[in-house]
Amino acid sequence: MLKINMFSKADSVKGQGVGSAYNELMNLLATRLKDDFAVTVNKYGRVDVTHYHTINPTYYLSTFLPGRGRKIGYVHFLPETLEGSLKIPQPFRSIFYKYVIAFYRRMDHIVVVNPTFIPKLVAYGIPAERVTYIPNFVSRKEFYPVDTDRKTALRAQYQYDAKRFTVLGIGQIQERKGLFDFIKLARHNPEIQFIWAGGFSFGRMTDGYAELKKVVDDPPANLSFPGIVDRDKLVDYYNLADLFLLPSFNELFPMSVLEAFSTGTPVLLRDLDLYQAIIAGDYQPAKDYDEMNAQLQRLPHDPAALAYWHQQSLAAADRYSEEHLTEIWRKFYTQQAKEG
Repeated sequence: MLKINMFSKADSVKGQGVGSAYNELMNLLATRLKDDFAVTVNKYGRVDVTHYHTINPTYYLSTFLPGRGRKIGYVHFLPETLEGSLKIPQPFRSIFYKYVIAFYRRMDHIVVVNPTFIPKLVAYGIPAERVTYIPNFVSRKEFYPVDTDRKTALRAQYQYDAKRFTVLGIGQIQERKGLFDFIKLARHNPEIQFIWAGGFSFGRMTDGYAELKKVVDDPPANLSFPGIVDRDKLVDYYNLADLFLLPSFNELFPMSVLEAFSTGTPVLLRDLDLYQAIIAGDYQPAKDYDEMNAQLQRLPHDPAALAYWHQQSLAAADRYSEEHLTEIWRKFYTQQAKEG
């Protein structure tokens, strides 16, 4: 049996997609692939494959130790994708960005969750043949659709109006996520109920913290911020919503979109190039604030459109399910061990 060690602090900060992606993979390995691989976490014994999920300095130093086997790096971000997320002053920002790329270059192979990252990594000096695209996925046991009666019960449970059209956003509260547009949409559409589930995972380091904190503390009457929601409760929020909206300016492959797909919730996204590469046709696109606002004025009164995007979400969920990704990860780890 092949031995794999995971180096990860991905779940040490609540409310970020990297942790969700890590937990989904660990669950898959512990269930569907338990007879294929012996998996350890943050250990230093001899293994066939070491998979680095986060870029902690101690993990970087471990790459110089013997017994690591094939070193696999998981790329959840590049320096340019951190803009609008964290406020890091110079010269520390430049030093950190250089470290990120140095870490990736230490890997024998890289996994990206979006194929649009491959040419960017090549530009940083990492050969394309050392990069593999494997998408994120979610468990249907954790994220599943419910019927109308259950939806109504969830609205009552979480104290949301059962009759108002409800828009949900999920993610860290930060400028990059398009929170200012989300807030503006709420103010301009008072008849709609808006919810943003997430928090300031990195505190005052969050870009735009001061201005966003003011709104979180005193939001418009039709906008609520329940904070960071435990993962086992997130399914309730997706299911009580009529529409999932993510107005992010920069993303990789957000777990929240996959979770929305898996619950059959219609999805409205700012139409980023990276989405077009992986989920084109699965969501209602909007190029900017004005188009998002126009969709929010149309969709509540267009049940046929909502029904269509509900079906598209479920179809997308089939492609990004545990069942589909199990064989992909089995083949990937087995091949990497052979090359190690």
